[in-house]
Amino acid sequence: MTGHGSASVQNDQVQVLVEIRTVNNRFLKISVSGDLDASMQSKVEGMIRENIQRGAVNVRVQYQIVGENSQYQINLPQLQAYQKQLAGFSGAELSSLLTLPAVVLESIDESSAETAWPSIETAVQQALDKLVEMRRSEGKAMLNDLLSNCDLLQDHVAQVKNLAPNVVDEYSKRITDRINRMLEDHEVSVATSDLIKEVGVFAERVDTSEELVRLDSHLDQFRTIAASDESNGRKLDFLTQELLRETNTIGSKANDAEIAAHVVEMKTVIERIREMRRNIE
Repeated sequence: MTGHGSASVQNDQVQVLVEIRTVNNRFLKISVSGDLDASMQSKVEGMIRENIQRGAVNVRVQYQIVGENSQYQINLPQLQAYQKQLAGFSGAELSSLLTLPAVVLESIDESSAETAWPSIETAVQQALDKLVEMRRSEGKAMLNDLLSNCDLLQDHVAQVKNLAPNVVDEYSKRITDRINRMLEDHEVSVATSDLIKEVGVFAERVDTSEELVRLDSHLDQFRTIAASDESNGRKLDFLTQELLRETNTIGSKANDAEIAAHVVEMKTVIERIREMRRNIE
């Protein structure tokens, strides 16, 4: 699920800026960049995992020690190189040289990093809170869309239920008419028991009652899971696959043009659900 959150913290010891972005991904993938050592990067990743279960997460953290805690060093070789290159030019004052790239370096020792961590942690959590709230708002809109598609799929299932009994009746009429024509044209006799047996075999072959019952059950489970507060993206993945499997089975059994048309519409709805549930944790 996409989202964005940023936060800044500034006090008499440190200035911190944090930005977190997420985009859709099947798994949780975290990328942390910025002014962090390995220990602080690991802590930030831990905070992300506590709040996000799925998606590609990009975190950028920038911080600067300020005030008396700030430690700067002059890069003398770099400064001397600039002085040598600018020796023939007038006005090359030291104050101007100090603003050139890589002349003044900020040195952050271990104690400074430890001092900065509480402020970094606060900024990361604030950015996470904003990100989660944005993702939650998007999730509510997505939930409404998902449930609307479930209702649409349920309508098609209901119509297939109404049509299914007619498939056997129509087949029985067709085969009876065909046999009657054969009797008239060729004086062929057919036992009633054979006719009943043929219709029975066909009825068993095109029976979709079990698939329709399972579709109802899967849709009920889908609604319940989608509306819960837990992270259930993988469960919805499984149910979506099962919805498609049952629908394909109905399509292969139906032997009816109207049911086949509904199956096409059902598969279209399931594909929309599949696309949306990829964004759900």
